[in-house]
Amino acid sequence: MKNLQAIKQRFGIIGNSPLLNFAIETAIQVAPTDVSVFINGESGTGKEAMPQIIHHSSARKHNPYIAVNCGAIPEGTIDSELFGHEKGSFTGAHESRKGYFEEANTGTIFLDEVAELPLSTQVRLLRVLETGEFIKVGSSKIIKTNVRIIAATNVNVSKAIKEGKFREDLYFRLNTVPIAMPPLRERQEDIHLLFRKFASDFAEKYRMPVLKLDDDAVELLCTYRWPGNVRQLKNIAEQMSVLEKERVINRDTLSNYLPGYSKSQLPVLIPHEEKIDEDEKDMVYKILFDLKNDITDLKSLVVGILQSNSDNIDLNESNSALLHRIFDKPTNEGFQSYSNKGNSIQMPLTPSEEIYKPAEKIEDHTELNESLKLADREKELIIKALKKHHNKRKYAASDLGISERTLYRKIKEYNI
Repeated sequence: MKNLQAIKQRFGIIGNSPLLNFAIETAIQVAPTDVSVFINGESGTGKEAMPQIIHHSSARKHNPYIAVNCGAIPEGTIDSELFGHEKGSFTGAHESRKGYFEEANTGTIFLDEVAELPLSTQVRLLRVLETGEFIKVGSSKIIKTNVRIIAATNVNVSKAIKEGKFREDLYFRLNTVPIAMPPLRERQEDIHLLFRKFASDFAEKYRMPVLKLDDDAVELLCTYRWPGNVRQLKNIAEQMSVLEKERVINRDTLSNYLPGYSKSQLPVLIPHEEKIDEDEKDMVYKILFDLKNDITDLKSLVVGILQSNSDNIDLNESNSALLHRIFDKPTNEGFQSYSNKGNSIQMPLTPSEEIYKPAEKIEDHTELNESLKLADREKELIIKALKKHHNKRKYAASDLGISERTLYRKIKEYNI
């Protein structure tokens, strides 16, 4: 614990969050080894402090430490920056130059935003990790290096791998020991502490009284989501220190500095990018039509049973009234109970009005003898839709719930 506090004080880390403490303890534990470390976390969480802790707690602490922001180097020069180049290897290469891997030999190199590297550079980096060898741009000579690599990124690596933007083998090679930097919203106990430290620093810097928050403002400060994490909190503390005349900040004043606070903080549904295939849509419609026909046939069967046993039904109402109640009276549970001499019958109900038939016409029901083939049903529906809309395929397709292209294909298939 004493070592942890000493590390925090040395590198200016503020907070006592369990997640933050775990990340620092992991960094201290892996420091004496030479294993690769992969730091993952959102932008502004302080990922750059972890490689410094690892380097200065390792046996390499007296050797070079180089931090490289991979996202800030143009794609055309990234290989030259990392691995060096020979004189005349490209336009403007007037002399040979050492790269970061050669300069950091026996030390540590920190590759920030490593997921921004081009795929060709990722292949070179993988070779350095596996063999400790690299080749300068424009050279054929293999150079050996003894360097510890620590990488970091704020992107979703799994997604980048699926999209082909990051090599999976490189990720597994870098990710020997992972360290996750928690976002500020998961360190609520540290937010006010950080704000007070920043406010004190800026008060000293700009020679003005220290900024303070009332209780309501503290509550808002700790419940805000902080998409920019510690970096955003520091910027807001500096803004208010300079712009606000009042030294005690209330909730309303603080809210003016929090982007998006007035908007709803509720989760938002993200629309799915995948589209339903036309054939899948047709299959769903076929299943629904088939289900409708099955329910109609089931009702016909029940009606036939009730009619064939009408002599045993002892109810104080007509047969048509009974059938009317069976098929037309809705319930919340989707079933309706009927009693016959102490026996209870549960009848399923359906919401479609099209399959509710008047009781007087059920006696003439002939659907049991009709074709149950799905293709025949589909062909019949298409013919009805075409007749209804006077052979205008656009409106018929819309009525059937399918695309005009699918309808045209069905017309040719069934020779309509």
